[in-house]
Amino acid sequence: MKEKILGIDVCYDTYDELASKLMLDINEQRKSFIVAINPEKIMKAQEDRELKLLLNKATYQIPDGIGVILASKLQNGRIRERVTGIDMMLKLCKEAAKNDKRIFLYGAKPGVVEEAKAKLEEMFPNILIVGTLNGYEKDEQVIERTINDSGAEIIFVALGSPAQEKWIINHKDKLKPFVYQGVGGSFDVISGRLNRAPAVFQKFGLEWLYRLFKEPTRFKRQLALPVFLIKVLRK
Repeated sequence: MKEKILGIDVCYDTYDELASKLMLDINEQRKSFIVAINPEKIMKAQEDRELKLLLNKATYQIPDGIGVILASKLQNGRIRERVTGIDMMLKLCKEAAKNDKRIFLYGAKPGVVEEAKAKLEEMFPNILIVGTLNGYEKDEQVIERTINDSGAEIIFVALGSPAQEKWIINHKDKLKPFVYQGVGGSFDVISGRLNRAPAVFQKFGLEWLYRLFKEPTRFKRQLALPVFLIKVLRK
């Protein structure tokens, strides 16, 4: 269930539909790869063929950004609901806790991943987080052995984009987990080290505006949105 926006596949599944599919993937021992799609990534992919191929290799491309919703409406598509990276992660954690699925957290700075683990265990008392590893570990053998020995079925990778997506593509065939999701700065938010936009901004898809208020230097990056929408209209 996907549509193309400027050559990039985007799913129009809801959180519940995706969670059900991912639990089935684990039960049937299929490898799945989730990537968050926003206008900035789509625009970069127009000039970067490798990135375009990488994004389209994912099993599920979730519409993480109000710009993607607007683009779908402009081309009479079916995407009507944002599926953000962090909320998809939390939905998966909730489903994993209910279904006894094992989770591994990989990435972020030393200390952050452990704090994220502790917070997730508070949020979901039955969750099984069977291992963590910070993103500063560079020994490939240590990384692969630690993940595989944990028995994890789901792994969240917080290395920043597109580094985390490249890491997933390059490693998932050598690793035992079935579900892979790149989650960017989600560990920082979950741990409490980084504040997420207030709920009202989240509700209306205006987290980008909140970040702009907090970091005015992001202005040039945000200019990609109107250019993106014009490009969709022309196409």
